[in-house]
Amino acid sequence: MSSRNTLSSARSIVVEGPIGVGKTSLARRLAEYLDGQTVLDQPEANPFLTRFYQDQQRFALATQLAFLFQRVERLRELPPPDLLARPVVADYLLEKDALFARLTLSDDEYGLYRRIHDALAPPQPPAPSLVIYLQAAPETLIARVRKRGVEVERGIGDAYLSILAESYTRFFHNYDAAPVMVVNSEHINFVDRDDDFQLLVTRIEAMRGHREYFNRGE
Repeated sequence: MSSRNTLSSARSIVVEGPIGVGKTSLARRLAEYLDGQTVLDQPEANPFLTRFYQDQQRFALATQLAFLFQRVERLRELPPPDLLARPVVADYLLEKDALFARLTLSDDEYGLYRRIHDALAPPQPPAPSLVIYLQAAPETLIARVRKRGVEVERGIGDAYLSILAESYTRFFHNYDAAPVMVVNSEHINFVDRDDDFQLLVTRIEAMRGHREYFNRGE
């Protein structure tokens, strides 16, 4: 990746991370900053999600397939990255879909999910120009989810959020399809503080390697 104009030259950006880390908020702000468009997950449109948080074993497969159909359909609406008139900022990576599936489905259900996934998803989805992976400690994620009080998230258990955070860490440890900026979001408020957002933008613009880390500290 070039060390100049890393962010402003990117045509396809993905902001990823576990529930409560701030990925959708950052995706919206980056799209506004870049005069781009967003492609966002729509959990409120998944009719099984609330029931999944209440009874994961019963509703995991239906929930996962509903998300898979939704995500694939949204991505199919987009032209190839090199034909995009405006940059696109998404808050999910299609390859990550299997992370949730492996975490919540039984072996037989996962086998069925993989067959459907492979039939629907492109065999080699276009890699984004840049992935911004937001991290936070499980206890931080738990506190943020509880604080924002989204109705559909009321059933999320603390143990599930902890396991999810660990699964994201393992996933991105091996991810190399696109340049990745790993951001510790514990002590940076890129939504409400303009200085923090600009600091993050400046750090991304200065990327020189395929994988870099940003930890502001306290």
